[in-house]
Amino acid sequence: QNPGYEIADRNVNVAEFTLKKAKGAWLNLFQAQGNLNELSIKQGGSNGLAENALFFPRYNFAVTLNLDFFSAKSNDVKIARENVLKAEAEKNERYRLIRRQVLSKYEDYLMHKEQLELQTRMTQAEYTRYKLAEKDFEDNLITAEVFNKAEATYFEQQIQKSTLQRNLNVVKLELEEMIGVSFDELVNKN
Repeated sequence: QNPGYEIADRNVNVAEFTLKKAKGAWLNLFQAQGNLNELSIKQGGSNGLAENALFFPRYNFAVTLNLDFFSAKSNDVKIARENVLKAEAEKNERYRLIRRQVLSKYEDYLMHKEQLELQTRMTQAEYTRYKLAEKDFEDNLITAEVFNKAEATYFEQQIQKSTLQRNLNVVKLELEEMIGVSFDELVNKN
């Protein structure tokens, strides 16, 4: 998976967890509290402490309600929902961008591949002319100048072929970097 897309995917997960957290924040209202005091610890006795324990609570239950609770929690949930939608939109945008880049690089690959095939044919034709000129030069049918020209043309074609081969390899490497899979494996699967 492309790292940029993976980051966008993780942002969606974080936004969803934030939404769940905001939805559950209302539980902060409730608190449980225990109260132990001298009279609740001593369970009766000869001096009548058991009767006094009835007036002191052993357990407390409290609900604390802040004045902005309803508006704050409601808005927190809305913000978290919007963050989820925003993260999903960013993920979709990243997906489209990566898809466009990959398809563009693949078109570059096809172009460089075709150019290399044409250049290979041209180089082969020049090689044939070069070998023919070499034989004619040995038989003294052409001058050294004509032979040198044929040789230079052949070497120029070889250089162009090497350049196109390099360009094709670079595009393949860029594609592999984008998709995270070996290009040859991908081509062999299809």
